[in-house]
Amino acid sequence: MKPIWIVDDDESIRWVLEKALARENLATKSFANARDAIAALEFETPQVLVSDIRMPGDSGLDLLQRVKSRFPGLPVIIITAFSDLDSAVAAFQGGAFEYLAKPFDIDKAVELIRRALDESLRETSVESGPAETPEILGQAPAMQEVFRAIGRLSQSNVTVLITGESGSGKELVARALHKHSPRAAQPFIALNTAAIPKDLLESELFGHERGAFTGAQTTRRGRFEQAENGTLFLDEIGDMPFDLQTRLLRVLSDGHFYRVGGHQPLKANVRVITATHQNLEQRVRDGLFREDLFHRLNVIRLRLPSLRERREDIPILVRHFLVQSAKQLGVEAKRMSDAALQFLCGLELPGNVRQLENLCNWITVMAPGQTVEIKDLPLELSQEQAGGGAVASSPGAAPGEGYSAQQHHGMVTPVAAEAGGHAASTPDAWLGLLEMQAASMLSGGQQEVMAVLGRQFESALIRTALKHTHGRKNDAAVRLGIGRNTITRKIAELGIDGAKDD
Repeated sequence: MKPIWIVDDDESIRWVLEKALARENLATKSFANARDAIAALEFETPQVLVSDIRMPGDSGLDLLQRVKSRFPGLPVIIITAFSDLDSAVAAFQGGAFEYLAKPFDIDKAVELIRRALDESLRETSVESGPAETPEILGQAPAMQEVFRAIGRLSQSNVTVLITGESGSGKELVARALHKHSPRAAQPFIALNTAAIPKDLLESELFGHERGAFTGAQTTRRGRFEQAENGTLFLDEIGDMPFDLQTRLLRVLSDGHFYRVGGHQPLKANVRVITATHQNLEQRVRDGLFREDLFHRLNVIRLRLPSLRERREDIPILVRHFLVQSAKQLGVEAKRMSDAALQFLCGLELPGNVRQLENLCNWITVMAPGQTVEIKDLPLELSQEQAGGGAVASSPGAAPGEGYSAQQHHGMVTPVAAEAGGHAASTPDAWLGLLEMQAASMLSGGQQEVMAVLGRQFESALIRTALKHTHGRKNDAAVRLGIGRNTITRKIAELGIDGAKDD
């Protein structure tokens, strides 16, 4: 059951209702103003909403109108003073379930909330339409802070720096910031600066003129131009080459830039949101990141918690991803047993939400039966937990960089693809995972999927070949069927370590 929301600017009223409902074993969530509650409604809904009518900013009637327009079956109880009876009438006309007149008897208030709760549960049981999937799932307190920040930033054009571990959902937050901003109707353009070779990144960002360099046969618009009037999201900004940091700083400072090979300044009306999993302050101290650019980007910092900090969200994320995977494959969604869910909640999951999503994709394809038990999960998860270490090889961390298939307990289960070339019992299993990864990226609106997956595929092949040849790149090139110059160039572009000349 979802919590009961209490919206009141009077802290004492919030406290009294919270304590009274806690004695009834009813979960609550409180807001000091209607604005934060309205923002939170973008990501979750309560079972019952209790709101004061007079608050600074948006009133309880404003909140009632917003709730009823989107969730007509959600019971709303309005708290009003005796002098606000005219407003109470307006509340009823707006669809309120009931009102509490101040000063109210706490036992009667709990009884009224109980009646509203029963009504809400009856409404929930007869709902026929599918619920709208929120952009970001999370009920943990750490995620509520993120939702609250998105709500506060919803009407702002300020530059935001999103920090958090890889796979924690930084791009989802960036998309939510865009969707709820005044620029929502304009383009959202995302670029992973770590995924583009250094010599191509400048052209990707700023575009180029015809003839600017060999192969530039036509004029090309860069990401700043593509994002005009909208939002440009630069992921892994900490990996941006130092010389390009200077050009980015200039755009952020005066709003102008030049295409590569161009002489005409172009004006950029773009909101820039950046993200990184690195410690930018340390990179500044190490001389790898410009301090002035750091301060330009670090106007508002939004830290995204790791999955380890919000373990209570794992069950709802697992259910969501299993349904999502099943829809993509046109099969019935699988269910996790209570023991399997509890097991997952205890894992480290260093790949965060992305690792959990890919694990659910694997389960949909590989796990036998509709109810998934612990024994049906990838063997490595059990082994890593028994060893007390983090899961080093996360399922599907990237196509080709996670798991291949090998037989285990009469079923297909993953083993590390780079662990020594074991023959796979289902050699085409990775294609299904690749298809699901591509489908997930495409449905999420990611651009240049072929280029992103292609780089990951090439990287996995070359790394695996180098392991088989003990780092000898010429031997690896022969084994892969490519030229020596090609593998040398690819190793440099993909940032692969451990290669040596034969």
